[in-house]
Amino acid sequence: MTRRRKLIVFGALVGLFAVLGVGQAVLDAATQAQTVRAPRFEVDPMWPKPLPNQWILGSTIGVGIDSKDHIFIIHRGDSTLDQRTEAGAAANPPVGSCCRAAPPIVEFDPEGNVVKAWGGPGQGYTWPNSNHGLTLDNKDNVWIGGNGTGDTQILKFTHDGKFLQQFSQAGLPYNSNSRTSFGRVAKISFDVAANEAYLADGYSHKRVAVIDMTTGAMKRLWGAYGNVPSDSNYGRYNPDVPLIPQFRTPVHCAEPSVDGLIYVCDRPNDRIQVFQKNGKFVKEVRIAPRTLGDGSVWDIAFSRDPQQTYLYLADGKNEKIYVMDRKSLEILTSFGDGGRQPGQFFGVHSIVTDTKGNIYTTETYEGKRLQKFVYKGIGSVKRDQGVVWPKR
Repeated sequence: MTRRRKLIVFGALVGLFAVLGVGQAVLDAATQAQTVRAPRFEVDPMWPKPLPNQWILGSTIGVGIDSKDHIFIIHRGDSTLDQRTEAGAAANPPVGSCCRAAPPIVEFDPEGNVVKAWGGPGQGYTWPNSNHGLTLDNKDNVWIGGNGTGDTQILKFTHDGKFLQQFSQAGLPYNSNSRTSFGRVAKISFDVAANEAYLADGYSHKRVAVIDMTTGAMKRLWGAYGNVPSDSNYGRYNPDVPLIPQFRTPVHCAEPSVDGLIYVCDRPNDRIQVFQKNGKFVKEVRIAPRTLGDGSVWDIAFSRDPQQTYLYLADGKNEKIYVMDRKSLEILTSFGDGGRQPGQFFGVHSIVTDTKGNIYTTETYEGKRLQKFVYKGIGSVKRDQGVVWPKR
């Protein structure tokens, strides 16, 4: 090979390496753009443990946690289980030896064992026509609402199911400006320092309502953007027209944060609205705004660090959990997918975190289950993770 030819080959190789280097840099940049540092999770496919007594769950529409990291769920057992195909033992006469609905409220310990199960109609109170929402307060009392016809009341029980209080009566007229009754409350949350309960009120009313935790007395209420609530019918959500000035039903959550903000799930409007405690509007963000029908904003939980840095949002229509920066409301990543295997979702409805940072979700409609997602620390994750299956 002549010297001239060697120089030509050498030059070509240098050029090739330069091109490869630039290509790798571009590839690395593209990969980096598709990843982010955020909380990481893996589904625990072995949690919870099998239920005793041939119990099964119906549509599971509420989840809460007590001071010992015990998980409480509320579900719609007899009303959503098919006795021909699911609950043959409960048919009259029985059509098989399995199965039957668990009691409406089931308590699990951190290992996934059933500790206690209770609930249903009893003396001195009116049980909801349709169970919906469950939260435990700072004394580990259990609060529930309901979204059935005539569910204009809230119930409060001890940790073990002893009836304590009923706020308002069942069967009252709906009026989003009523100061004495509720309108099919979706969920209840607490500001313990102020002794206040925040109601996502809800399936008939179109508002956030704040009551005294002791007496149940109404303290304040508001609609979207802090407006006076209106029961006007704005029709179905249309992503191609301006946002309406009121909530649509259901208003599905109202979560107080450690820095005095209230995060509200305006579910069928595909938006989170943020307020000060007095109802003054702060900001909003739209989530998957072309989602129709059930909407994208179903329930919110916060990370357990002191600053509540992250917000976890359950989207039961698109079947995923969004991990968001709480203050900026930027979506960092998401996990989940539609399906029935562990780590997939069918109507992911409610969400809560324990003191270790683990996430628990429940699923409504035909989902009918509770899942645990184990917190694995902060790390690099894809923008869209899909099913977060355990790594071998």
